[in-house]
Amino acid sequence: MARTAEVVRNTKETQITVRVDLDGSGACDVETGVGFFDHMLDSLARHSGIDLHVRTKGDLHIDFHHTVEDTGIVIGQAINKALDGFKGIRRFGHAYIPMDETLTRCAIDLSNRPYLIWKVAFKTPKIGEFDTELFKEFHHAFAMNVGACVHLETLYGENSHHVAESGFKALARALRTAIEIDPKTHGHAPSTKGVL
Repeated sequence: MARTAEVVRNTKETQITVRVDLDGSGACDVETGVGFFDHMLDSLARHSGIDLHVRTKGDLHIDFHHTVEDTGIVIGQAINKALDGFKGIRRFGHAYIPMDETLTRCAIDLSNRPYLIWKVAFKTPKIGEFDTELFKEFHHAFAMNVGACVHLETLYGENSHHVAESGFKALARALRTAIEIDPKTHGHAPSTKGVL
C-alpha cells in the first residue's frame, strides 16, 4: 500500500497544503515565502527520502512565526497520517551529522508519545532575516503532530547556518530509519502493547 497523505489546514494566520510520500526519493516542492526555511525543508526531504510538497501562505507581514510553526504542524500531521498507526515500521532512528565545525545528533522514537528535548544554541539571533528561535518552534510543532519523541542536540558548532542545517539533516536521517518498513514486525506496530 502507498504510504502517502495530504493535509490541508486553513486559519486566519496561515493556509497550508502538505503532501508526503514516505517511500519517495526525497523530491521537494516547497514554497513557504521564507527562503531559508524552504532551504531547510529541502534538506529534510532530501535526507529523509520523503517526497514533500508544501504550499504555505502566511502572515509574513507580521513575522515568520506562524508560517514556520504551522508548517511544522501540518508536515507532522501528514507524516503521521501516512504512517497509518505506525504499523510495520522500525520506529527508532538516530543520526550524527557533521557540517564543517558543527556536529549535531538526533534520536527519534515514533512512539505516539510526543516529546522534544532541544539542546541547540545559536551564536546569532538571526540567519539573514530568519529568527533562529523559530527552529525550536518548528521542531516542537513537528514532534507533537507526528507523534515522535525527538532528542536533538548540537554537540558543538559556531556558524548558525551550519547549526540549523545540521539539525534538519540529523532529524531527516533519523526519521529515514524510523519510518522504514521492518519485515520482522510483520505489519504490526512495533510495541509490546500491540498498538502505538
